[in-house]
Amino acid sequence: MYTTPRKIIISVISDLVTDQRVNRAATTLHNCGHKVILIGREMRKSLPIEKRPYQTKRFKLWFESGPLFYASYNLRLFIFLLVNKADIYLANDLDTLAANYLASKIKKTKLVYDSHEYFTEVPELIRRPFVRSVWKKIETWIFPRLKFVFTVNTSISKIYSGKYNVNVRVIRNLPVQTGLLEGSEERSKWNIPSDKKVFLFQGAGINVDRGAEEAIEAIKGVEGAVLLFIGAGDVIGKLKKMTGENIGRKIFFIPKQPMKDLLRFTRMADFGLTLDKDTNLNYRYSLPNKLFDYMQAGLPVLATNLPEVKNIIDTYDVGMIVNSTMPEDLKKAMKEMMSDESKIAKWKKNINIAAAELCWENEEKKLIEIFSDVETA
Repeated sequence: MYTTPRKIIISVISDLVTDQRVNRAATTLHNCGHKVILIGREMRKSLPIEKRPYQTKRFKLWFESGPLFYASYNLRLFIFLLVNKADIYLANDLDTLAANYLASKIKKTKLVYDSHEYFTEVPELIRRPFVRSVWKKIETWIFPRLKFVFTVNTSISKIYSGKYNVNVRVIRNLPVQTGLLEGSEERSKWNIPSDKKVFLFQGAGINVDRGAEEAIEAIKGVEGAVLLFIGAGDVIGKLKKMTGENIGRKIFFIPKQPMKDLLRFTRMADFGLTLDKDTNLNYRYSLPNKLFDYMQAGLPVLATNLPEVKNIIDTYDVGMIVNSTMPEDLKKAMKEMMSDESKIAKWKKNINIAAAELCWENEEKKLIEIFSDVETA
């Protein structure tokens, strides 16, 4: 534990409402006795932030996307860091790193970096080579100069450690343990039939190449089951158009929910879907929040064959791996999952064990250790 409370400014480019990873880190540091300020942005459609034990601040910007957005956010963040005293900065992802790094050098403040993904390999950048090259230059300029870095899984840690000769530690996206017997949102409130099996596709980033379109095509051929989307993302509009007359009958959409409410909604389902495609390195080495959220809610998981996800599914035996996101393959897997009661019972028993182990109460010890090292550096 720390000998002296510190003032820590944490920054992230999200609107804070659904960012579970950053909230967990901020709460842990607050509980260690530090004064924490969490910085994000407020968009026109952002939900209000629920009361939290630490201070939050969201920048309102003229732009909500594109180069001018990133430039204006980092300028506002840089100015905020310069005029507000802090002992430690915690930058989340590459899109906040430049402002934090420059401010840390000017003010001689210690800097910690949390990389939530393999940023320069996300599909949105792969399709835009010039923009990608800009982010790569920022990364190659700053990353080798960092002393305290952590990321979401072993695969990404090994890539960054090998590339930049920096010790990159691992803190996984594990949820707070909640107990499997807590309440659930009522299906009837959302007109979801109580006599059907519900396959859930959850996430704040339901985007391209996540397998959502294929899940819609697959569920149409699965009798006795419906598909539920909870969250937001770039392809939600497209998914609703694809669904057509099946909206409210076979396929349901619920908007993103505040963190404090999300698990109640997750518990409405019977099975969880995580169907990222192996189309880019970021997805290949991803380890999504929702995988662990599903287990905290007691849901067996149907997942694509990505190494980090497969390792969790196989280690704890909490669901099935599908080798393709072709609708016919997904349909077959869904039917197999829901029809084998003995497997479902076994998966649910194993989920109890996995949920007790794969929780933030265990993982936060690594974060506390990192910040203890920062204090003594």
